[in-house]
Amino acid sequence: MFSLPDQLLVLVLLINFITIGTSRLVFSIRAVAVQGVILGILPGLIHPFSWHLVAIMVGILVIKGVIIPLLLGRAIRSAEIKREVEPFMGYVPTLLLGALFTALSFGFAGKLPLLPEHQNYLFVPASIATLMSGFLILTTRRKAISQVLGYLVLENGIFIFGLLLAEAMPLMVEAGVLLDLLVGTFVMGIVINHISREFSSLDTSRLTSLKEE
Repeated sequence: MFSLPDQLLVLVLLINFITIGTSRLVFSIRAVAVQGVILGILPGLIHPFSWHLVAIMVGILVIKGVIIPLLLGRAIRSAEIKREVEPFMGYVPTLLLGALFTALSFGFAGKLPLLPEHQNYLFVPASIATLMSGFLILTTRRKAISQVLGYLVLENGIFIFGLLLAEAMPLMVEAGVLLDLLVGTFVMGIVINHISREFSSLDTSRLTSLKEE
């Protein structure tokens, strides 16, 4: 019988597949937002109550679940795009690769010398699988907005692994990481708007044709 944290981690893995397999950008943004909300809940399920923990959870829920999705939603409305039409790799092969990476993540995590209190959770395999899913999205999509989503999923994978160390990490370090993520997404939103204005497209492969005059 899976514990509640493990059930939520399975949901995180399913969201990885949804994000990999859909071309609808609004749907992908909502899926990543739900993933952020789940990551905001998880620390409260595996660590004892403390105000440090509450601050982490509130910060994650607000930034990953609300602010970043709003920024990305505004970016795609400004650029007037709805779908990732022609990715570098088709959706079915990408999904198959995602499934392969997920299976390999479970196999690899099973061979790691984990602490006894961490062995009964899916945090490590879910972390590696989410990180690889983000990398897959980042490298197989043409649209800049899709690559931002890949970066967010990749960061979520790193964050899941960091949950095992939540008690050892100072609050200011975590706040700094969340702030960097927020600023990075905000800057990418501005960059996306400028790319859309100059090239009438968000296909990053066209940037390779730029050269000095």
